[in-house]
Amino acid sequence: MIIYQVLPRLFSKGRFSSFNKKTFDYLKSLSVTHIWFTGVIRHSMDAPYVKGNIGSPFSISDYYDVNPYLADDPDRRLDEFKAMIRRAHNNGLKVLIDFVPNHVSPDYQDSHGGIKTLGRCDYDWTDTDKIDYGCRENWQKMLDILRFWASMGVDGFRCDMVELVPLDFWQYLISAAKAEFPDLLFIAEVYDMNKYSLFSYQANFDLLYDKSGLYDTLRAVSCAGASARNITTNWQRLGPLQSRMLNFLENHDEQRIASKRFAHHPELAYAALGVSALFYPTAFMLYFGQEIGEDAADGAAGRTSIFDAARAINPLGKLNPQQKAVLSKYRQTLALKAELEESSNYDLCYCQSPEGGFDPNHHFAFLRGKDTLVVCNFKKSDVSLKIHIPSSADSSLPETVNLVVKAKDFTIYRK
Repeated sequence: MIIYQVLPRLFSKGRFSSFNKKTFDYLKSLSVTHIWFTGVIRHSMDAPYVKGNIGSPFSISDYYDVNPYLADDPDRRLDEFKAMIRRAHNNGLKVLIDFVPNHVSPDYQDSHGGIKTLGRCDYDWTDTDKIDYGCRENWQKMLDILRFWASMGVDGFRCDMVELVPLDFWQYLISAAKAEFPDLLFIAEVYDMNKYSLFSYQANFDLLYDKSGLYDTLRAVSCAGASARNITTNWQRLGPLQSRMLNFLENHDEQRIASKRFAHHPELAYAALGVSALFYPTAFMLYFGQEIGEDAADGAAGRTSIFDAARAINPLGKLNPQQKAVLSKYRQTLALKAELEESSNYDLCYCQSPEGGFDPNHHFAFLRGKDTLVVCNFKKSDVSLKIHIPSSADSSLPETVNLVVKAKDFTIYRK
């Protein structure tokens, strides 16, 4: 599973109609299987508490509507959204949207009786009002909202801040929704690794953000000099949960790889890409523009703003040589990921020798299947390595493989 997250108002012309066959063919060239549309459901605008000059896509003002500014004809906005879903499906792609269960906008209203709230917000989310889950009627209302979108053809939901909502609500909601729509996909934004098993096995989410695990680990190894040994530590800690993780290097909450707040250049995170996308058969997500090295230079603190009008990102437009090179790297990497979807995984770091040039603090090596070796170099210089492949790996590759791996990059060796 490869998910492409996009903020549609900043993609190409900023309309549902921007997602046409040309766009879908482009996404399929990246081996994308699912598109997560962020900022579709109608949110608050033109109110004193609204953040930025557009407003937050997580300050929902009507859960049964979409934002008029995304439609060519605002009066037909739901019809245009449904047509976009049909186009995606006809092109072999599935559609995800956000489900924001913790809060709504202070001016929330719908034609289905509204939602009871607590009259307060969490943290500094002053453009929201927290939903009252002591009111059992709200549980049914939230299920009805999911039914509305699933009946329209939506294939799944990225669920916002799931830790702020009662666990037994999730057990009720996901069980009831899947009884009616068995193939619905539920992705949890969860940050406490100690709760991963609860949301996987008890709440029955299909995928969990691995922000506090692999994302934080790779960022620390790439940018802060942390040891690459921590990648193995994270994998071992997750154990059987690894297959239920959603790996990523960017999303709307995180800083762009190419920004000055992260790696400065997309090429300086290729080693991290090799691990995030290829280590273990698990889901991977990229954020629109990541595949061409978007740096969010006009954004806020290295992020593409979700609150403000900003420069549109159009990876289908005219690209400069560096953008083309980055795009090629992503296409090759994700095509390999798709090819290796069901292949086994074998961490090789434990059996490498310093005599072969391997430094476990800066290098990471693993096998996928019997014949694909991936070696990642987090150093700032090119390295020559002798990689030992033990008989226990049951590989068709030679016992020793000699490789040169570029700085901050990864290399693939196949027989």
